[in-house]
Amino acid sequence: MKRKGIGLLVGLVAVGLLGLAQAGVPLVLDSPSALDAVALKALGDKAFAPAIMRATNSKALVDATYYRISRLDEVIPAGAKVFIPEKTWAQAFLAVWDPNRVEDLFGGGKLVVGSWWTAGGEAEGLEALFDLYRQRYADVVIVNATVAGGAGFVFKAVLKPRLIAGDPPDTFQLHAGLEVEGYSPEVYLRPLDDLYAIYGWDKVFPPDLLQLMLYKGHYWGVPVNIHRSNVLWYSKEIFARYNLKPPANWEEFFQICEFLKGKGIVPITLANAGGWEAPHLFETILASTLTPEEYRGLWTGETPWTHPGVTRALEVLKKILDYVNADYSAHTWDTVLEYIAAGRGAMNVMGDWAMGWFMAKGVDVGWAPVPGTKGVFVALSDTFAFPKRAPNPINVIGWLEVCGSKAGQIAFNMRKGSIPARTDITPEEKAQFNPYLQSCMEDWARDAIVPSVMHGAAAPESWVVDFKDAINLFLVTKDVAGTQAALVAAARAALGK
Repeated sequence: MKRKGIGLLVGLVAVGLLGLAQAGVPLVLDSPSALDAVALKALGDKAFAPAIMRATNSKALVDATYYRISRLDEVIPAGAKVFIPEKTWAQAFLAVWDPNRVEDLFGGGKLVVGSWWTAGGEAEGLEALFDLYRQRYADVVIVNATVAGGAGFVFKAVLKPRLIAGDPPDTFQLHAGLEVEGYSPEVYLRPLDDLYAIYGWDKVFPPDLLQLMLYKGHYWGVPVNIHRSNVLWYSKEIFARYNLKPPANWEEFFQICEFLKGKGIVPITLANAGGWEAPHLFETILASTLTPEEYRGLWTGETPWTHPGVTRALEVLKKILDYVNADYSAHTWDTVLEYIAAGRGAMNVMGDWAMGWFMAKGVDVGWAPVPGTKGVFVALSDTFAFPKRAPNPINVIGWLEVCGSKAGQIAFNMRKGSIPARTDITPEEKAQFNPYLQSCMEDWARDAIVPSVMHGAAAPESWVVDFKDAINLFLVTKDVAGTQAALVAAARAALGK
């Protein structure tokens, strides 16, 4: 007697239907079936019918063996091949899908991804995420909507008017932390709490990062990595030639600078064409002249900006300016690294996205914590947000899924020069990363974690801009007292006290 209902493709019969459905499988119907009956049998609930329609139609766009479903109430003929998506994806689909958007049931379309990742390492990491996405969603055309400019200051200026005008990209890069405040998330972004629960991200991201991700009680982005900003990169060749060791404190640092300056080598390379690179250097100096508690307190009001540690940090920055390349204002963070690659510069302070650049260029470079910051990890995280008016919202689900997945985080971070945000990376998976990134994982697990200000973690955007402007003016005036007063005023304006 012929069995009625849903049949599996040849070769899949031996495995339970529900388990296969959750993995995402093709099914061939052995008798005519309504779509909601297929959903009930395969995923346990008729409500998943729209998700199966979308998943099947997406497959049909790239594989003619799949049946093209035209209506939710359609009776699908016997012998038709449909696709049962993973149950988590089907749940995410229902959490996001607007029943008024019938067009979302037919597959295809674009995924417009906004970011500022254009340099070596970061561009390769982004492409690795694209490759994983294409493997799963071959019907979608990815549009790489990058806007060049490190730390995203140029990108953010372009994005905000688009959000306000209702013309955002489908998803965009967002630093974890208070940076989200500048985008009025309650108005323009979709909270991701439901997706966190469906995909279990609240179980695999560390508690400190989850706390950083929360703003007004909601998650607004999915993190793809953890970056460290307080890294001193140095030329192995130059340090070996002169038998130098990485400086542990500022006294040793300036002794090395004076020695190398006498040898005609740029001791410490600096960029500031983007206007954020020198303030980035200054935030790492603050982490060296203040305790972790005092540094964190700068952004909460518990540590006054009149603190002598702030004065000391400005004095250190002033002295560093005596040893940098004269053309720093013409260089971006990545172009100035050519000094080290060419053997003309010895050191640079930059986040570990610089490791991605060095890897892409094949440069063997040394690293150490910024002087005085051993045991301190100045942290930031890149995430992707979901605008409420994303043109292709269903395509965003798959993108966030890839970003938050273990496979996505490994593929991305091995190229980007950062480490996965997930806590479930195995020792075997960790071994795939280069020695620097392995050491970074170890430091992340044991160091005192403090938030980066220049990369959106410590303070809202308005305060970041004031902080940046004060340090950029300092590069010209070298006025310690005046700059400290400006930082005091910026904190007062931001904190309201």
